[in-house]
Amino acid sequence: MYKSIVIGTGPAGLTAAIYLARANLNPLVIEGPEPGGQLTTTTEVENFPGFPEGIMGPELMANMRKQAERFGAEFRTGWINSVDTSKRPFTLTLEGGETLQAETLIISTGASAKYLGIPGERDNVGRGVSTCATCDGFFFRGKKIIVVGGGDSAMEEANFLTRFASEVVLVHRREELRASKIMQDRARENPKITWALNRTPLEVIATGMGVTGLKVLNNETGKEEVIETQGLFVAIGHTPNTKFLNGQIDTDEIGYIKVKPGSSETNVPGIFACGDVQDNKYRQAITAAGSGCMAALDAEKFLEGSAVHDWSGAVS
Repeated sequence: MYKSIVIGTGPAGLTAAIYLARANLNPLVIEGPEPGGQLTTTTEVENFPGFPEGIMGPELMANMRKQAERFGAEFRTGWINSVDTSKRPFTLTLEGGETLQAETLIISTGASAKYLGIPGERDNVGRGVSTCATCDGFFFRGKKIIVVGGGDSAMEEANFLTRFASEVVLVHRREELRASKIMQDRARENPKITWALNRTPLEVIATGMGVTGLKVLNNETGKEEVIETQGLFVAIGHTPNTKFLNGQIDTDEIGYIKVKPGSSETNVPGIFACGDVQDNKYRQAITAAGSGCMAALDAEKFLEGSAVHDWSGAVS
């Protein structure tokens, strides 16, 4: 039995663990197959406060974990198959059948960026391929880059990237865009944005020095083309990692957990959500960390108001 279990080890989950551990709540943190979350796929992080020279993403997450461990947080690696939220204590079933119980849960499982699934893409993440313009745009100052996507996110990222790039080529597999008219108009009015519509991405071309081009199929001519580029931003959306909840917690139509405005509270008392799993707008390390702090404080307050056990520590 645990006072609190944190699911996920990105900036949100680790910040929650730090706060819970400092409050002597002895949290258990369960990390899945991607310890550290999306920041572990990022090279240098320059927009996290406190690091004027920047810090590598994996190093930042390792430091957060060490900080949580220093105050007594316990870590376990495992895949959660299901969660029973019908009564407290909540029961988590891990892969292999083991069960854990907790009086409160903090869900910080994040949202995974969607990829195109083409050759050369995953191999070059952090070496020219990115899914976050605000994270990595600065590194492409004066360069020609490609944004793939046809929705509002793609238009927004393309416009943002023109602050740095010499040219932004917007690639979409259809002639029509899914983006709202106002977002399309903003992109079309931007002189730095050029268009490569009706083109299906086939392969990311790269050398040992990084990305050099994107091979596409011209859907009008049926011929393959290579668009030269020094960076590729994939902007086709994110998938919140909430499938394991089996609909027991309120989410929006995409799957992002709904929280009470101004808090981390879900519709189930004692369960809190933080980070990208409940944030489809900002998706930044610093906002995730802030929401992790909120979730820990909310969980601590909840335990103080509804404690029914003698919490002298976690009992296995």
